[in-house]
Amino acid sequence: MKKFFYVMAGVAILILVLYTYLGGFTAPDVTVVELETKYVAGVPFEGSVEDEALGRAFQRAAKVVEQKELEGVLGSVYYNNPDTSGDSLRAFIGVIVPDPNVTLPEGYELRTVQGGKKVVHVEANANIALLPGKLYEAAFDYADTENLKLEDFYVEWFPEEDIGVLEVPIKQ
Repeated sequence: MKKFFYVMAGVAILILVLYTYLGGFTAPDVTVVELETKYVAGVPFEGSVEDEALGRAFQRAAKVVEQKELEGVLGSVYYNNPDTSGDSLRAFIGVIVPDPNVTLPEGYELRTVQGGKKVVHVEANANIALLPGKLYEAAFDYADTENLKLEDFYVEWFPEEDIGVLEVPIKQ
Protein backbone atom coordinates (compact mmCIF):
# COMPACT_ATOMS: atom_id res chain seq x y z
CA MET A 1 0.00 0.00 0.00
CA LYS A 2 2.87 2.38 0.80
CA LYS A 3 4.43 1.65 -2.56
CA PHE A 4 1.18 2.57 -4.33
CA PHE A 5 1.01 5.84 -2.36
CA TYR A 6 4.58 6.76 -3.32
CA VAL A 7 3.93 5.97 -6.98
CA MET A 8 0.76 8.09 -6.99
CA ALA A 9 2.56 10.95 -5.20
CA GLY A 10 5.34 10.77 -7.79
CA VAL A 11 2.83 10.88 -10.66
CA ALA A 12 1.06 13.87 -9.06
CA ILE A 13 4.35 15.73 -8.66
CA LEU A 14 5.30 14.96 -12.27
CA ILE A 15 1.94 16.32 -13.48
CA LEU A 16 2.38 19.49 -11.40
CA VAL A 17 5.88 20.03 -12.77
CA LEU A 18 4.68 19.53 -16.35
CA TYR A 19 1.70 21.84 -15.84
CA THR A 20 4.02 24.51 -14.40
CA TYR A 21 6.48 24.08 -17.28
CA LEU A 22 3.63 24.51 -19.80
CA GLY A 23 2.62 27.79 -18.16
CA GLY A 24 -0.43 26.53 -16.33
CA PHE A 25 0.12 28.75 -13.31
CA THR A 26 0.97 31.98 -15.14
CA ALA A 27 -1.72 34.61 -14.70
CA PRO A 28 -3.14 36.24 -17.83
CA ASP A 29 -3.09 40.04 -18.17
CA VAL A 30 -6.60 41.46 -18.50
CA THR A 31 -7.44 45.04 -19.51
CA VAL A 32 -10.21 46.99 -21.22
CA VAL A 33 -9.08 48.59 -24.48
CA GLU A 34 -10.57 49.87 -27.71
CA LEU A 35 -10.77 47.24 -30.43
CA GLU A 36 -8.53 48.02 -33.38
CA THR A 37 -9.75 47.09 -36.85
CA LYS A 38 -8.42 43.68 -37.84
CA TYR A 39 -8.33 41.87 -41.16
CA VAL A 40 -8.72 38.12 -41.10
CA ALA A 41 -8.03 35.92 -44.12
CA GLY A 42 -9.45 32.45 -43.75
CA VAL A 43 -12.35 30.08 -44.14
CA PRO A 44 -15.75 30.00 -42.45
CA PHE A 45 -16.69 27.04 -40.28
CA GLU A 46 -20.04 25.99 -38.89
CA GLY A 47 -20.52 22.73 -37.06
CA SER A 48 -19.49 20.67 -34.07
CA VAL A 49 -16.24 21.41 -32.25
CA GLU A 50 -15.51 17.71 -32.81
CA ASP A 51 -15.79 18.03 -36.61
CA GLU A 52 -12.60 17.10 -38.46
CA ALA A 53 -13.15 20.06 -40.81
CA LEU A 54 -12.40 22.40 -37.91
CA GLY A 55 -9.03 20.74 -37.35
CA ARG A 56 -8.30 20.90 -41.08
CA ALA A 57 -9.08 24.64 -41.11
CA PHE A 58 -6.59 25.24 -38.28
CA GLN A 59 -3.97 23.07 -39.98
CA ARG A 60 -4.44 24.90 -43.28
CA ALA A 61 -4.03 28.28 -41.54
CA ALA A 62 -0.83 27.09 -39.86
CA LYS A 63 0.48 25.90 -43.23
CA VAL A 64 -0.40 29.24 -44.88
CA VAL A 65 1.66 31.09 -42.26
CA GLU A 66 4.50 28.57 -42.24
CA GLN A 67 4.84 28.60 -46.03
CA LYS A 68 4.55 32.41 -46.06
CA GLU A 69 1.51 32.42 -48.35
CA LEU A 70 0.30 35.25 -46.11
CA GLU A 71 2.11 37.60 -43.77
CA GLY A 72 0.42 37.56 -40.37
CA VAL A 73 -0.37 35.45 -37.34
CA LEU A 74 -2.79 32.62 -36.70
CA GLY A 75 -6.12 34.06 -35.68
CA SER A 76 -9.81 33.25 -35.53
CA VAL A 77 -13.16 34.92 -35.04
CA TYR A 78 -15.87 33.08 -33.14
CA TYR A 79 -19.48 34.15 -33.48
CA ASN A 80 -20.82 32.10 -30.59
CA ASN A 81 -19.71 30.24 -27.48
CA PRO A 82 -19.95 26.46 -28.02
CA ASP A 83 -20.13 25.93 -24.25
CA THR A 84 -23.51 27.70 -24.20
CA SER A 85 -24.79 26.70 -27.64
CA GLY A 86 -24.72 22.92 -27.45
CA ASP A 87 -21.36 22.13 -29.09
CA SER A 88 -22.26 24.09 -32.22
CA LEU A 89 -19.58 26.49 -33.39
CA ARG A 90 -19.74 29.34 -35.90
CA ALA A 91 -16.27 30.61 -36.67
CA PHE A 92 -13.87 32.07 -39.19
CA ILE A 93 -10.48 30.35 -39.00
CA GLY A 94 -7.34 31.76 -40.55
CA VAL A 95 -4.68 34.42 -40.36
CA ILE A 96 -4.82 37.98 -39.05
CA VAL A 97 -3.11 40.02 -41.74
CA PRO A 98 -1.75 43.57 -41.41
CA ASP A 99 -3.10 44.79 -44.76
CA PRO A 100 -6.46 44.12 -46.43
CA ASN A 101 -4.86 44.39 -49.88
CA VAL A 102 -3.36 40.90 -49.89
CA THR A 103 -3.45 38.13 -52.43
CA LEU A 104 -5.46 35.40 -50.77
CA PRO A 105 -4.59 31.72 -51.00
CA GLU A 106 -7.07 29.59 -52.93
CA GLY A 107 -10.27 29.04 -50.95
CA TYR A 108 -9.60 31.92 -48.55
CA GLU A 109 -11.72 35.03 -48.12
CA LEU A 110 -11.10 38.25 -46.20
CA ARG A 111 -13.23 39.53 -43.35
CA THR A 112 -12.93 42.80 -41.48
CA VAL A 113 -13.44 43.10 -37.73
CA GLN A 114 -14.41 46.73 -37.27
CA GLY A 115 -12.65 48.58 -34.48
CA GLY A 116 -13.93 51.22 -32.11
CA LYS A 117 -15.71 49.11 -29.49
CA LYS A 118 -14.50 48.61 -25.94
CA VAL A 119 -13.25 45.06 -25.43
CA VAL A 120 -11.93 42.89 -22.65
CA HIS A 121 -8.37 42.21 -23.82
CA VAL A 122 -6.63 39.14 -22.40
CA GLU A 123 -3.02 38.12 -23.00
CA ALA A 124 -1.49 34.93 -21.67
CA ASN A 125 1.79 33.10 -21.91
CA ALA A 126 1.45 29.31 -21.89
CA ASN A 127 1.59 26.28 -24.12
CA ILE A 128 -0.90 26.37 -27.01
CA ALA A 129 -2.77 23.45 -25.46
CA LEU A 130 -3.54 25.54 -22.36
CA LEU A 131 -3.97 28.99 -23.93
CA PRO A 132 -7.62 28.91 -25.07
CA GLY A 133 -8.85 27.80 -21.65
CA LYS A 134 -6.74 30.41 -19.85
CA LEU A 135 -7.81 33.22 -22.17
CA TYR A 136 -11.55 32.57 -22.04
CA GLU A 137 -11.64 31.83 -18.32
CA ALA A 138 -9.80 35.08 -17.58
CA ALA A 139 -12.15 37.11 -19.81
CA PHE A 140 -15.29 35.63 -18.26
CA ASP A 141 -13.95 35.96 -14.70
CA TYR A 142 -13.01 39.60 -15.31
CA ALA A 143 -16.44 40.37 -16.78
CA ASP A 144 -18.13 38.78 -13.76
CA THR A 145 -15.93 40.68 -11.30
CA GLU A 146 -16.49 44.02 -13.08
CA ASN A 147 -20.21 43.37 -13.78
CA LEU A 148 -19.69 43.59 -17.53
CA LYS A 149 -21.85 41.91 -20.14
CA LEU A 150 -19.89 40.49 -23.06
CA GLU A 151 -21.01 39.96 -26.63
CA ASP A 152 -20.96 36.49 -28.17
CA PHE A 153 -18.11 37.53 -30.45
CA TYR A 154 -14.51 36.55 -29.83
CA VAL A 155 -11.32 37.40 -31.68
CA GLU A 156 -8.25 35.39 -30.76
CA TRP A 157 -4.77 35.30 -32.18
CA PHE A 158 -1.35 33.93 -31.40
CA PRO A 159 1.35 36.56 -32.09
CA GLU A 160 4.24 34.39 -30.92
CA GLU A 161 4.84 30.83 -29.85
CA ASP A 162 3.20 30.23 -26.46
CA ILE A 163 1.48 33.64 -26.42
CA GLY A 164 -2.22 34.07 -27.00
CA VAL A 165 -4.54 37.08 -27.13
CA LEU A 166 -8.32 37.23 -26.86
CA GLU A 167 -10.60 40.23 -27.29
CA VAL A 168 -14.31 40.16 -26.44
CA PRO A 169 -16.50 43.23 -27.03
CA ILE A 170 -18.38 44.65 -24.05
CA LYS A 171 -22.12 45.08 -24.60
CA GLN A 172 -22.96 48.79 -24.59
